Amino acid sequence: MARRTPVRPTTRRPRTTAPLAWCAADVVLVLAFAASGRRTHEHGVTVVGVLETAWPFLLAYALTAVVVRAWRSPASPLPTGVVLWLGTVAGGLALRAASGAGVALSFQFVTLLVLGVFLVVPRAVARMIRSRRPVA
Repeated sequence: MARRTPVRPTTRRPRTTAPLAWCAADVVLVLAFAASGRRTHEHGVTVVGVLETAWPFLLAYALTAVVVRAWRSPASPLPTGVVLWLGTVAGGLALRAASGAGVALSFQFVTLLVLGVFLVVPRAVARMIRSRRPVA
């Protein structure tokens, strides 16, 4: 009777640090978005000011991440990155409006574009890099 060699799975299990690293990167990028907006509009780039601008988007990001369980495939541009992006934008703008802060149409477009680049493009680039790497 021939012995069978165990088959190794071809997919790698994600490291446990990967979801935390993606979350940390996303939070830094949302903070950079807020800081950039404050700088552009000469509102002053202070820690308190940046957090005041960023909190609706950070809260929306956190809620969206929990709802879609983003930790299960944190590096996936589709659907994780796109859902995080749209949830962060929609929720952040809604929270911002509810708190009495401005949500001018131009701000909505900039928010949609910048957070799209920040939350989806890094995931797409990471996927491209991973797909070009030979599997050992």
